Amino acid sequence: MMNTQSHALQPAAPALSGGSVVTQVSSVLAVIVLLILACAWLARRLGFAPKTVSSQALKVSASVQVGQRERVVIVDTAEARLVLGVTAAQITHLHTLPPVASDTPPPAAQQDFRQLLQNLVKRPGKPQ
Repeated sequence: MMNTQSHALQPAAPALSGGSVVTQVSSVLAVIVLLILACAWLARRLGFAPKTVSSQALKVSASVQVGQRERVVIVDTAEARLVLGVTAAQITHLHTLPPVASDTPPPAAQQDFRQLLQNLVKRPGKPQ
């Protein structure tokens, strides 16, 4: 009987409060996120991360809509001009053109809006 009373007099193990558990979990998660960011910075610093592509390496020189979600695009690169078919699901190589020569003269002067409108309004057989 003495044995059962000694157990009753011993203090119970302290229960963990909800606030301390949340604090512990959030601090561990914060340390993990900081560790991931530090590893990413280190990988980028040491050259393990892929290099970003310059926007001048690829240039979309022309684009034509051929359907609701389809278009034909001409992309200029240093080595060639690529004609690509672009849809929502895929990009298809259609043709390769020679690269644009850098010393070509600029295109002829474009017609102004007034001349374009007159050409559109002009009908065959109608005197001007």
